[in-house]
Amino acid sequence: MAITDILTFTGIAFSVLFPLINPIGGVPAFSGLTAHDTPDFRRTQARKISVNVFIILITFLLIGKLLLELFGISLGVLEIAGGLIVANTGWQMVNSKPDDEKQNTAKVQNVDISFMPMAMPILSGPGAIGAVIGMSTNAKQIEDYIGFVIGITGIGLVTYLFLIASIPLMKKLGSTGINVLTRMMGFFILAIAVNLVYKGIISLSKAG
Repeated sequence: MAITDILTFTGIAFSVLFPLINPIGGVPAFSGLTAHDTPDFRRTQARKISVNVFIILITFLLIGKLLLELFGISLGVLEIAGGLIVANTGWQMVNSKPDDEKQNTAKVQNVDISFMPMAMPILSGPGAIGAVIGMSTNAKQIEDYIGFVIGITGIGLVTYLFLIASIPLMKKLGSTGINVLTRMMGFFILAIAVNLVYKGIISLSKAG
């Protein structure tokens, strides 16, 4: 029975979190943010992003509700804060200048984006955080938590595989292609930011 419970909760965690984390949708953002980085650094970033996603989800699974209550933060506020962080990143990408990028390659390359904005809030954003907090309230015994942890581990591995699979594509793009990709992804990241802020405002208005 215990093994059956573990497998059941593993499946619940994975099926609920996969569309919220959306590792497939995270690939364009990862490609745009690491467009001027070396392949080795991209691989390191992919690994660190997947680990950070795992750590964030596990943390909120175990003590997420306590953390939000401790700081007096609602999920709506978290969505707005995350949206502002993502907006700053997207704006910089949209307004990046090719000439500056060529002259300041060493400054632009190898910027660590593994925690913010990739792991949080682009991948493990307020929606995923709210989901794992909901899971923690429904967990009644140790087998439930073990199943959730295994499911979250699977999400981390799948995220890593998708990010790694995107790296060969970057090798085929020239400088022009990379610059175009950076601006396109910056625009979509801005759209993600606006959506996060909008959802946060709606959440706060309903709570009020």
